[in-house]
Amino acid sequence: MSPILVRPVREQLEHDRIIRLLQTKCRRKFEVGMNPGSEQNAAVANGASPLYPDLVLQSLERGHRLQAVVEVETGESVNHLEALAEWAHFARLRAAFHLYVPSHMVDVARRLCEDNRILVHEFWSYHFFGDEARFTLVHKSKEPVSTARPEAKVLTTPAVKPERPAAPARVATPVRAAAPARPATAARPAGPARAATPVRAASRPASVRRKAAEPKRPVRGAKAVPRKAAAKKPPVRAQKRR
Repeated sequence: MSPILVRPVREQLEHDRIIRLLQTKCRRKFEVGMNPGSEQNAAVANGASPLYPDLVLQSLERGHRLQAVVEVETGESVNHLEALAEWAHFARLRAAFHLYVPSHMVDVARRLCEDNRILVHEFWSYHFFGDEARFTLVHKSKEPVSTARPEAKVLTTPAVKPERPAAPARVATPVRAAAPARPATAARPAGPARAATPVRAASRPASVRRKAAEPKRPVRGAKAVPRKAAAKKPPVRAQKRR
């Protein structure tokens, strides 16, 4: 917890506004955890006591590895106690440390870091132009994050899944009694044997019957016999000449 327990209302509003602006700016590249005011939403493990920086930047990959911690200070919080209580601890983490201070406190913050040997990877200043906040990069360290430092881990509380209501117990279906067996029906007496029907002689096939019904064609060279003899006309007798 910061030695500056209570900030002036105006500075606290300015502090929280800067945090929200940085969250909007950084969430394109990182998964951002924010601790505005007295809230403790995202913590970083540091031995026995957890740390609560203003912003916690994690990788978007599956492991969500800690990439950087961001601390925003106001005019009243840039002092020797703040530097030893928070800045020194953030600089020892295996993650980049970004520090934002008002533009008129840049020289004071830089001298505090040099006197206490606090490594700041990105040193930013900010000021307000009307209602718009503007940020300026003062210094960026080329020294990589030391691998000899203990790896910082983000402390997250596991989400508690709501318990599903137990399904109602099924009522056992009563077993139906077996239906009584039906009595066997008496065999019917056999009827008298039917006399065998005599087998008819096979009739001529239709093609044979059709050929027999058709008239016979005359043989070539034979004289045609008229079907009906023409009625004989009586001979014309010659009339006698008178």
